[in-house]
Amino acid sequence: MVNRNTVAGIIALCLIGSACSDSSPEQKAGLATPEASGFDFYVLALSWSPSYCAAEGPKANPRQCSSGKPRGFVVHGLWPQFEKGYPEFCKSDQPERVPWQTVNTIIDLIPTAGLIGHQWRKHGTCTGLDQTGYFDAVRLAREAVRIPPGLSGGLINPLEAEQAFMKANRGMPADGIAVTCDKRYLREVRICLSKDMEFHSCPEVDRRMCRLPKAAMPAAR
Repeated sequence: MVNRNTVAGIIALCLIGSACSDSSPEQKAGLATPEASGFDFYVLALSWSPSYCAAEGPKANPRQCSSGKPRGFVVHGLWPQFEKGYPEFCKSDQPERVPWQTVNTIIDLIPTAGLIGHQWRKHGTCTGLDQTGYFDAVRLAREAVRIPPGLSGGLINPLEAEQAFMKANRGMPADGIAVTCDKRYLREVRICLSKDMEFHSCPEVDRRMCRLPKAAMPAAR
């Protein structure tokens, strides 16, 4: 269970230094922010993989859930948004299919080839970017967010989970993040980012936060 003492511990670790970071300066080097267009800001959707696997059961993708590799937060997608509403499945002169060479550059973040292709067709085509630019943006967005330690299983207060992310990420506004759930499980953390990968307020996204007092967060295994 994440309580105030847990959150306080997370804050202390973040103040010490790099305990809240799971990316290094070397990982961030070499990628320029792609010049996206046709929308207002991004939503980075981070899925808690064990919740997906538990909720979907035998329908879950075996590559994500039965690979023997423990997974925690994975990238569900990077979604272009308007301040009200969002575009999807846009017309593009880019191919619909994502080739394996491209899949292999991003599958460490988005766990399956099927999900990679779906995210490109539904969301990437609405960014004004080509496939390379879109998946570069996915990586930059993921590297812009630090995952707080301590969120690893049990019953979670969604609001306290949001607060932990805010403490681990300086400048993240309270209306720039939404933890979502189904009727039982904590499912995603959705974080709004500008096209320059800065944290961004997004009241419409924030209003979709989980309203459960507690949500189950299965442990990674």
